[in-house]
Amino acid sequence: MAATSVAQADTYDVAVLQALDKVTAQVSTMDAPIGEVVKFGTIEIVARTCDKRPPEETPESASFLDIWEVRPGEAALSVFRGWMFASSPALSAMEHPVYDVWVLDCRNNSASAESSSSSESSDGN
Repeated sequence: MAATSVAQADTYDVAVLQALDKVTAQVSTMDAPIGEVVKFGTIEIVARTCDKRPPEETPESASFLDIWEVRPGEAALSVFRGWMFASSPALSAMEHPVYDVWVLDCRNNSASAESSSSSESSDGN
């Protein structure tokens, strides 16, 4: 019997998220560094981890998110805690009357730093 290999996802530094304000129809793409708070309207998002399969495997990015609604003078209210998957946003969706949040991708900070430094060096020529 042949052994099957299990695809291992790589862990990344940044979850790339997209958020929608259903009232204003504002859509924002944002970087959520792992462990840092990112704000959108009255919600605060913390990406706990972001995993992505290697390029030779079936594409999939997934992030474990904690999302709270924070209003002045009120206690923070947890509105979502769990995994979100880029390929299936409805599989584990945040239920909120005003906001939608979903995962687009995972990436490393060093990749963006390299691209910005290379563009800066090419601007100087």
